[in-house]
Order: sequence, then structure tokens, then C-alpha cells
Amino acid sequence: MIRALPHIEAMAPYALADNDHGGPDKPVLMAQNESVRPPSPAAVEAAQRVLRSGALYPDPDWTDLRRALSDLHDIDAAGILCGNGSLDLIAALARAYAGPGRAVLAPAHAYPFFATAAKLAGARFDTAPEAPHGVCVTELLRAVRDDTQVVFVANPGNPTGTRIPTEALRELREGLRDDILLIIDEAYGEFANGPDKGCWNLTEAGDCVVLRTFSKAYGLAGYRAGWGLFPPGVAAEVRKVLNPNNLAAVSQAAAEAAVSDQAYMRETCALTARARDRWSGKLAGAGFDVVPGCTNFLVVRFGDAITAAEADAFLRSSGVFVRRQHGAGLPEALRWTLAADAEMARAFGALMSWKEQRDG
Repeated sequence: MIRALPHIEAMAPYALADNDHGGPDKPVLMAQNESVRPPSPAAVEAAQRVLRSGALYPDPDWTDLRRALSDLHDIDAAGILCGNGSLDLIAALARAYAGPGRAVLAPAHAYPFFATAAKLAGARFDTAPEAPHGVCVTELLRAVRDDTQVVFVANPGNPTGTRIPTEALRELREGLRDDILLIIDEAYGEFANGPDKGCWNLTEAGDCVVLRTFSKAYGLAGYRAGWGLFPPGVAAEVRKVLNPNNLAAVSQAAAEAAVSDQAYMRETCALTARARDRWSGKLAGAGFDVVPGCTNFLVVRFGDAITAAEADAFLRSSGVFVRRQHGAGLPEALRWTLAADAEMARAFGALMSWKEQRDG
């Protein structure tokens, strides 16, 4: 019998959102943190222009996209690597720097793919306790072990939606050994930091990577484009394990055009923030425990895991699909991706119906 490697056999498949509604009605899909609106028309037009060149391999160095990102963020293009979504880069970093005999550390409620990447590399995955609504630098530093080689943090966090101040990130980096690689995943960075702020200068010491994606604020989830700023030595090692043609030409063209249309992206972030504030207020006003956040989703805490599961089941029966968070150590929470007002109203109405039925 053919057998996979033992550490692969021991893994569970990565849990994607279950959007199988099984009914004729159009569901409200709020489980995958997709953008509240489509990508920039300029991005779509750019993608269409390269469709006839599909017989050619894409640029393996992402030259035009790197130049656009370098100009926007005032960073060195040579330090930029691009991936098939930021997950591509997360997995490559784990393959290059984690592995058997090494450990990966992350906050307790971190993005679940951090654990998957560690396990794919054959590394041990450790977690550190979090504060009630965010990452605790003290706990992370306390959880470091002799074999810790990689520390992952998402900023803002997924699924918590909370932000770590830049000074706290600096404190974390300074508190780690210099042989530990700190990886900061800023997938939701544009919502919290704006287009030209971030912690890029933390990469200058050679022991920190900052990642971003085009899937959220830029609305390009279907194009699978991610990128990051890497110290030169780290970039050289990660390039060895990346697919040499990992980002399709159509995705590169769309991403470059999206970078050039900052007005559209900023408008998306502003629309998202207004929706977040409005619906967070409505949920809180109705008596729900909403975690304060700065992303394109809301997290609602219920009293316990059973109550959250009951609410989720009722919502699903009503054609509303949100995301349970037991995989991130928050079984009492449901995550709601912000959507169009009509969809949000339908979801809110369904939740209120559940509450009225439960309260009797």
C-alpha cells in the first residue's frame, strides 16, 4: 500500500468555508472575507488585455507589479516577492525555515493556515495565550522555546479583527532571538493602516517578513495574488521553494492595475468601514457581544460553543452562511464578512429571529 509521509497522514484537511446551502434560494455568503464590492474596473480591463497572450509563461520576476508596489509604498523592489495569494508565501516560508526538530509559534486565535503551514513542513506548532481582544506580546515571548524558529502574527488578526500597535510589534521583534524569523501577515493591512503605512522597516534587520494580499481591500480574491517584503537573505531562500511561475500573467496584470487605482481601493476601505461601524452598532444595540475590529468582517461572541452552533444552524437554515471559529480556538464565536446592505439586513434579520425564538 502506498503511504504518504507520516506527518501528512496525521494532518486533517484545511477547513474551507462550507457554503453548501442545498436549496433553490440565493444564499447570503458571508464566510470567506471577500470584498464588499468587485475589483477596480481598471484591474478587470488589464486582465482582459492579456488574455490573448495565454500561450506564454508569466513573468517569473513579477517585474511590473513589483515596480508598482515599490513606488506606492516607497520600498525596495528587490525585496518584494509575489505569490499565488499570500498563502503561497506563508507555506513557502514554513518550508524554508520550519521543519522536523523546529517549532512554529503563533497567538492562540491566529489564522488557522499558520498551523497548516507548520504541519506541512513537519514542524511542531505552538500557541501563546491572547488577551481578551488581541495579541499579547508578553505571552508570545514567554512561549518561545529553544527550538522555536518561526513566529507568525496576523495584523490585523483573523479572526479577531484586532490590531497590534507598531510599537508592540517592534517590542516583539526586539524580544525574540535573532535566529527566529518573525512573519507579520498584513492581509487586512489596507483597512487598518492605509495604503502607505505599515511596518516595512522591521524587515531591515534581516529577521522579519511582512506579507500582504490583493484578496481583501483590492477585491481580487479570485485572481490569487499576494506579496511581501523580505530581507535579501530570506528572499533568496524562499525563491528556492516557490513555483518559478507561480503568479499567472492575468493576475499580475490585474494586481498592477489595482495598485495604480488607489482611489478605488481607498473608497472600498471607506465603504467597508462605514458598513462595519453601522452593523457593529446594530448588533451591539440588539444585545450581541461584538469584538471591536478594523477589518472587513465582524466577530460576534455568544455565551458558549453550543449557543454559537445553534445560532449558526439557524442562520444556515435561513440561507445565511457565516463562519464558525472553533478552528481558531474561538468555538463561541461567529465571523461575519461585511456584505452589501441588503445582504447584511437579511443576515441581521435572521439572527434577530433566532434570538427571539431562543428568548421565547
